[in-house]
Amino acid sequence: MTRMGWIRHGSTAWNKEGRAQGQSDIPLDAEGVQQAERLAERLSGEKWDVIYSSDLMRARATAEAVARRLQLGEVRLDERLREANGGQTEGTTEAERVVKWGANWRELELDRETRESLLERATAVLDEITERHPGQNVLVVSHGALIGRAMETWIPEAYTGESLVNTSITTICRNDGDEAGWACELFNCSRHLD
Repeated sequence: MTRMGWIRHGSTAWNKEGRAQGQSDIPLDAEGVQQAERLAERLSGEKWDVIYSSDLMRARATAEAVARRLQLGEVRLDERLREANGGQTEGTTEAERVVKWGANWRELELDRETRESLLERATAVLDEITERHPGQNVLVVSHGALIGRAMETWIPEAYTGESLVNTSITTICRNDGDEAGWACELFNCSRHLD
């Protein structure tokens, strides 16, 4: 069986300010660093073989904290694990977007990445990691929109529509050679933060 733990990065100042981060390279804030350490502590009691991460610093720092604690070696960075590109909306709050583009700003393109593009790269990464690590337990640190949209498509019955919590883990598994697809063991779990 191949198992993957999809982790959303720790919190940032922009998370707290409600700013669209997209692919802007924002670091973890102090709370985000603590969240990553608490996640690493939680995962230290489990068996994980390898860790991948978005190359954006908020995800990379989260992954590095986990990799150190679990002694997983170097984090494997992949830019395809980045958050959805927010285009012109990056760095803005909802209120600022409404002022600038109107209440229906979501209907405008604004140079934002399409849902199809986001899913295409997420699925390509999933397929490649699965092929590279059959029968292993793999951690993947990424971003809320990527993980959420991917789960909504890959395992719709498990997707609740709730926003992913910073450093939450969503675990999916598949029997090797089974064409039935992935099953969700755990969705958006952040019990290490309680």
